[in-house]
Amino acid sequence: MKYLNEINRRKTFAIISHPDAGKTTLTEKFLLFGGAIQTAGAVKSNKIKKGATSDFMEIERQRGISVATSVMTFEYKNVLINLLDTPGHKDFAEDTYRTLTAVDSVILVIDSVNGVEEQTRRLMEVCRMRDTPVIVFINKMDRDGKFPFDLLDEIEKELNISLHPLTWPINMGKEFKGVYNLYDKSLNLFTPGQKGTDENSVPINDLSDELLDSKVGTRDANQLREDVELLEGVYGDLDTGDYLKGKVAPVFFGSAVNNFGVKEMLDTFIRIAPTPEPRKTDKGVVAPTDDRFSGFIFKIHANLDPRHRDRIAFLRVCSGRFERNKNYHHVRLDKDVRFSAPYSFMARQKEVIDDAYPGDVVGLFDTGNFKIGDTLTEGGNFYFTGMPSFSPEIFKEVINKDPMKTKQLEKGLRQLTDEGVAQLFTQHGGNRKIIGCVGDLQFEVIQYRLLQEYGASVNFVPLAFYKACWITGEKKKIEDFVRFKQANVMEDKDGHLVYLAQSEWFLNTERQNNPDIEFHFTSEF
Repeated sequence: MKYLNEINRRKTFAIISHPDAGKTTLTEKFLLFGGAIQTAGAVKSNKIKKGATSDFMEIERQRGISVATSVMTFEYKNVLINLLDTPGHKDFAEDTYRTLTAVDSVILVIDSVNGVEEQTRRLMEVCRMRDTPVIVFINKMDRDGKFPFDLLDEIEKELNISLHPLTWPINMGKEFKGVYNLYDKSLNLFTPGQKGTDENSVPINDLSDELLDSKVGTRDANQLREDVELLEGVYGDLDTGDYLKGKVAPVFFGSAVNNFGVKEMLDTFIRIAPTPEPRKTDKGVVAPTDDRFSGFIFKIHANLDPRHRDRIAFLRVCSGRFERNKNYHHVRLDKDVRFSAPYSFMARQKEVIDDAYPGDVVGLFDTGNFKIGDTLTEGGNFYFTGMPSFSPEIFKEVINKDPMKTKQLEKGLRQLTDEGVAQLFTQHGGNRKIIGCVGDLQFEVIQYRLLQEYGASVNFVPLAFYKACWITGEKKKIEDFVRFKQANVMEDKDGHLVYLAQSEWFLNTERQNNPDIEFHFTSEF
């Protein structure tokens, strides 16, 4: 319990959303409030040539989307915030899933114009699997979108979560006048193009006050009074306990690009969001207050700085205190490792740190020792659980266009698949290589990065496989199966056997014909 003060002042969360809902823009507004950056970069703005702070890869700046999770640490009102900005694109769902294993809560951004979208549903399913506390930010209120009550109904119905509005908008689109803060009874007036730090906040303890009429007009003042009376009757006061259990999601309205409504959410977040939570292992639960250090690798990124061929492993500290230059036990390799220059991050910028505490995300320079899911401890032998690989949906064979660059290709494929953006399958007893991904965009990213970072040029040939299944069972049964199904049996990068089924019918047939063999849809079995 000796690090309790440090633990209690930390909040670690991820921002998740469908692409283009405004997630990266919201991230940068948080960083502005924390003083971590002075100017925000607009991802797709032609006026600002600088890319968004959190989108550091060249391909992200070209496409205007996030394709890798960025880690940013900043301080706000004496709270140390570890913010993870995740890819919104569905093709990178697995990277986002693993990121959600490293956080204690999430902020879900929803576009008021489009409402709940496909990727929003997928991400919320992951949050519900873990009972992760969620705060909802309904963005783009300065555009003509769906009515607020309709949005609340849609979110509750589609995402299967109870909502609790803590701010309420006054109109939307061109008529948007601001938001009323239901918690501290204040009115924040909106002026297009106005910076959030200059927001005009007016305390209004009594909505019958004529000051409200003079600020927003009688018609809108009366509408707000009706709305708030209805909201207070339906929702009452927020039960923070229900929020922490993942049962209720507080809701805020605003416009991230105008930095409006963001501060109210950030202030509420640091007040109610959970501090570092206990984590499950194969030997029980590890509490953040345990004195001995432990942590796990949830992400690996090669070539964070293109000028230096570096490889960074991202470690979530779960218990105890992480110290620079101290030996720690690498459980999978059963050896001690030491780090002379551990980093904290501001997107691509790195800063060497001397120590870190539960909730912190630390960057470790990696020479190839780490894989996603690896556990580091101060002597204990256990693994943190809950980070499986999932069966991919699209399979393509790797064709090397330049045999002179075979070594570079091997290295690039190994490092990029270690990052978790895709899965690499090698034919059992052969050299044929197949990449499995969730979506086509991942193949574009891999092809681009292989050429730019490793000088390896490849083509991808589509393959008609339905699913990848990890297989386990009695040794003799497995050997017989592999012999008969050699063309369809691969090894993943950890050497585990994987059966690639051509169709659902083939898979069901093999399961019936081989009752002694288990077919797993995830690598955690």
